Amino acid sequence: MTTLIGALYIVAFALFIYGLMGLTGPRTAVRGNWIAAVGMLIAVVATLLTPGMSNWVLIALGVALGTAIGIPAARKVKMTAMPQMVALFNGVGGGAVALIAWVEFRTSGGYAAEPRYVAVASLFAALVGSISFWGSLIAFGKLQEVLPGRPVTLRALQQPLNIVLLLGALGCAGAVVAGNHDEFLMIVLLLAAAVLGVMVVLPIGGADMPVVISLLNAFTGLSAAAMGLALENTALIVAGMIVGASGSILTNLMAKAMNRSIPAIVAGGFGGGTAVARTTEARPVRSTSASDTAIQMAYAGKVVVVPGYGMAVAQAQHAVREMADLLEKKGISVAYAIHPVAGRMPGHMNVLLAEADVPYEQLKEMDEINSEFAHTDVALVIGANDVTNPAAETDPSSPIYGMPILKVNASRSVIVLKRSMNSGFAGIDNDLFYDPKTSLLFGDAKSSVADIVEELKTL
Repeated sequence: MTTLIGALYIVAFALFIYGLMGLTGPRTAVRGNWIAAVGMLIAVVATLLTPGMSNWVLIALGVALGTAIGIPAARKVKMTAMPQMVALFNGVGGGAVALIAWVEFRTSGGYAAEPRYVAVASLFAALVGSISFWGSLIAFGKLQEVLPGRPVTLRALQQPLNIVLLLGALGCAGAVVAGNHDEFLMIVLLLAAAVLGVMVVLPIGGADMPVVISLLNAFTGLSAAAMGLALENTALIVAGMIVGASGSILTNLMAKAMNRSIPAIVAGGFGGGTAVARTTEARPVRSTSASDTAIQMAYAGKVVVVPGYGMAVAQAQHAVREMADLLEKKGISVAYAIHPVAGRMPGHMNVLLAEADVPYEQLKEMDEINSEFAHTDVALVIGANDVTNPAAETDPSSPIYGMPILKVNASRSVIVLKRSMNSGFAGIDNDLFYDPKTSLLFGDAKSSVADIVEELKTL
């Protein structure tokens, strides 16, 4: 049986890695998900075959409840709400690890007869898992707009309080490792970590939320790996390390894409406001119509579509694909400019466009597309705000100064689809809107694109 379990784990881990490789592109992402899911099924079966496994009724009940909640939630969730679901599901994983650590503490008498490494790994899992769970709930609340998207801080008391909470949790963990088996210490550790998770994410503004989701995902993976070490469960160790490592790499890449350090992001204070920095009366904008937009694009040689959260909210990706097809039939080159942090989660725009069967070759990353804007006749910005703001390059006083952006202002003409002149998630005005080359088409993105499509059909 031991040999069989080991063999099943090896197969499962191979499928995990192979499935992860498939997630590198929209064409193979679905297949990669299925492969990884099969790997997880095999790992679960291997775990259930472990000698001494019991409480089959509770296990079956847990599987049934998880299936009853997870499948309908995943099938019914709107693409605009996908970031919230990712944050929530990730948080549940961290919370599960924290609870398992607590159960392990209780059943082992405070790790009285366990090797020290078991206590250290379990307590680490409890600390990080609790932070991930409660932090993910706050991230969910901000994305769902149940909580304010703007930074919520205690000002000067914020960082000292976080340090006190962390030291308190570490102190409890140290006391348990030193031989104190009082369950009160474990409860205090979990509570301190819970408050710390809340206090760390509350001050983080909406503009940094994609990075936060990725960071919390890495935390959940690391806590699962630590718990696997404590339980001597190979599946948890390997799967947790894969999630922790990939999440850490993604977090670092996204932070670099925003020209911000991870400590600066965790310190919070960026984004989520709603105030417009300068009034439209002082800086007039030029509006346009669907008819003029269609004519302008119909006579262009190259059009670059710049999708943002506004496209996600309006569910306009299918209308955008129809518009692109019409332009291509007229011999016009079409590409899509993808900023790493556009939307509310990593890869948000890629997922939306893949759903609309946009050819993968047309999706251009920021570094690749920026050199093409100078040769672009029309840049069509659909709901993207902060990631196109020239102030990131020209205004040292701007909070996004230094953040790499999509240089749409280098195009010969820019058309922006917006509902209103409200600022983006960073809470600042966008200088692009006042550029003489820019025209604004106001209205719901899906309706606006649909109107453009109808106009294109008549040309």
